Amino acid sequence: MTKPFLLIDVDGPLNPHAAKPHRRPEGYSTHRLNPTDQNGEHWTNVYGKPLRVWLNESHGVELLKLAEHFTLTWASMWGPEANEWIGPLIGLPELEYVDFWANDPHPEKNGRTDGVFWKTPHIVTWADGRPFAWIDDEIQTGDREFVAAGHQGPALLHYVSPRTGLLDEDFKALAAWAAEL
Repeated sequence: MTKPFLLIDVDGPLNPHAAKPHRRPEGYSTHRLNPTDQNGEHWTNVYGKPLRVWLNESHGVELLKLAEHFTLTWASMWGPEANEWIGPLIGLPELEYVDFWANDPHPEKNGRTDGVFWKTPHIVTWADGRPFAWIDDEIQTGDREFVAAGHQGPALLHYVSPRTGLLDEDFKALAAWAAEL
């Protein structure tokens, strides 16, 4: 059996954006980044200043340990820019990414009203029955039900609080799930 995918969201799991706004969480470094949005506009052109991102280098170390059991893959609005702006700051090599924009320039605006996060159908389609674990701060019950009904392989949808980001227990839960496969 091939390794399951570990689908990694950036904002929430790696960048605890909902932490106290003027108090960087312990273990994190502040980075001022200038990625582009889906229209190709740089952050500073749209908002007038760089985007503040908090990242913890130890997350890169822990994710690389998980790479023994998983194929690490970005599943983030950062898309391929996660390889440029996020990965190098935490020590990750270039990773594959889920291309949410392959058929729609604005998939986040698809207007779902059934309690399913806009990423979820794209992830199920992308995974195509292959096993995956997904870490995100937007996962809810509707997403778990959608995946259970529409995905033919093993899947773990693991919620990470955007106030704390990834914690030791999250890495342990992911490793335990992979070991059970």
